[in-house]
Amino acid sequence: MATVRVCVCGDEGTGKSSLIASLVKDVFVSNKIQPVLPQITIPPSIGTPENVTTTIVDTSARPQDRTTLRKEIRKSNVILLVYSDHYSYERVALFWMPYFRSLGVNVPVVLCANKSDLTDNTTPQVIEDEMLPVMNEFREIDSCIRASAREHHNVNETFFLCQKAVTHPIAPLFDYKEGNLKPACVSALKRIFYLCDKDQDGYLNDKEIQEFQYKCFDKPLSPEDLVNIKLSIAKSVPGSDTTKGVDMRGFLQLNKIYAEKGRHETIWIILRKYHYTDSLSLEDSFIHPKFDVPEYASAELSPAGYRFFMDLFLLFDKDNDGGLNDQELDALFAPTPGLPHSWVESSFPSTTVRNEAGHITLQGWLAQWSMTTFLEPKTTLEYLAYLGFEPPNTRETLASALKVTKPRKRRKRVGRVGRNVVLCYILGASGAGKSSLLDAFLNRPFDGLYNPTIKPRRAVNSVELQGGKQCYLILEELGELEPAVLENKVRLDSCDLICYAYDSSDPDSFSHIVDLRKRYPQLDNLPSIYTALKADKDKTTQRSELQPDQYTSSLMMSKPVHVSVTWNSIGELFVALAEAATNPSTAFPKSEEPPPDRTSLYLALGAMTCAAVAAFMIWRRSTNSA
Repeated sequence: MATVRVCVCGDEGTGKSSLIASLVKDVFVSNKIQPVLPQITIPPSIGTPENVTTTIVDTSARPQDRTTLRKEIRKSNVILLVYSDHYSYERVALFWMPYFRSLGVNVPVVLCANKSDLTDNTTPQVIEDEMLPVMNEFREIDSCIRASAREHHNVNETFFLCQKAVTHPIAPLFDYKEGNLKPACVSALKRIFYLCDKDQDGYLNDKEIQEFQYKCFDKPLSPEDLVNIKLSIAKSVPGSDTTKGVDMRGFLQLNKIYAEKGRHETIWIILRKYHYTDSLSLEDSFIHPKFDVPEYASAELSPAGYRFFMDLFLLFDKDNDGGLNDQELDALFAPTPGLPHSWVESSFPSTTVRNEAGHITLQGWLAQWSMTTFLEPKTTLEYLAYLGFEPPNTRETLASALKVTKPRKRRKRVGRVGRNVVLCYILGASGAGKSSLLDAFLNRPFDGLYNPTIKPRRAVNSVELQGGKQCYLILEELGELEPAVLENKVRLDSCDLICYAYDSSDPDSFSHIVDLRKRYPQLDNLPSIYTALKADKDKTTQRSELQPDQYTSSLMMSKPVHVSVTWNSIGELFVALAEAATNPSTAFPKSEEPPPDRTSLYLALGAMTCAAVAAFMIWRRSTNSA
């Protein structure tokens, strides 16, 4: 916020203009001043909250000036309502506050009892009896203060409260009626506690408290201050044990004390350091940083991103069984809105590797995030923000957890593509065994019961390539959306490989692939592999113009790979798929014999030409010298 606009209201004769003049001149102006002062703008100073510019607008309470008053109230960020005697005090509840409500304005009100030099009733009890009833009746009153323009008492403080009511509002944080922090504030503070509890033991130890203090306030806590904080918590939270550190209840209670004592700017400093807005939601620019993936390129986790997710898994695997059970997953995702929507839609964790108990393993966890980053990098960035990823370099953003691969527009170019995550569509007739193939990819036992796939289904796992390099392979069967996906250019561009799968024991299975390639000629632009599934059953002749071996030979491609999900060698198929996806030039259909590779011949001819030119130049030079 760049400007705080203060509208000063109140009955005639309450000293509104004198308060403003006393603020500007820094002394009481005894000379008669004009009834309504012109608008005043005060630039930011050292003590100004959030370094804002303050505009102060004086108003008149006369009925004939009501139109101007109404306009100024609606333009303001905060209202300073001034009273000075019993009559003007009664008018606060009888006229002014109902009038503000009738205008439909939703801005904080600071109540100022001016001319405090004219009364002796300044004891805390009198102030409480006078101000608390009206504050309880009108929740929009942010704070109250007694001041005297004549004695220049609390004048600066009055306008500071107006600034603070806008820059550090109490209303979103604390419910005076209930005497508790509001639910949205509690949720935000719980997330902050979670992020600060680095070892996830439920306590902020002294080191974690100091790191939190330095992050929020740029200075350490003295040992005395740390002791006093723990004493305050111990007194106000029955049964709390501060010897281990500050627990969640204590942390919330500490912030409640700040709110009760009018130190809510402390809470706002904490919230804003953790990227919360005035509505207590995370800043959109924080959870959705700018991150563009060029055409034909893809997004992957960077080493820093993989390290973060690996450390997160190890931190929450409390029982050290190599898997995250439901309770551990709930604890891990506590500071987030829950599992990503796409994970829920795809029945996570069935999409990736699990242990015998059905809990996601570290291998499966990293594979799942690799797939999420590949398919929807903005979701990964959003959850990195929720989960507290901190870039290794303070000048970097959340996007440093991701990297963009080199575009691979020319798939037929010889050589490997610069990708560690690849996507393969499994296409084939119903009942060909595509779902069983995905189950085998995730090391699931074979289930002979046939369940047709309606919705698209994905599976992701790591595959070790030749030479020991690891990549993540995403297998996807398209279900009833197959026609829509194959007609979608963007979806096809994101695909690295097509695996045409057919049931070698079903005579009608292969014809589906032939028909598919005729209907969608754009599939010829993608690398592909042909796979004969259910090879453990008796092979049958396909009802097709060409048998599978003849068909692939006519395309000058490798013959179909015969596999069965019941064989231990099924893993070799996944390696072959990953190799073809990362080296796509080896898996393209060719309509004619490729031209012979004359590279060596061209190099030899080039070398001979250079040698001949050099010999000629030497001969020419020796002839000229002779």
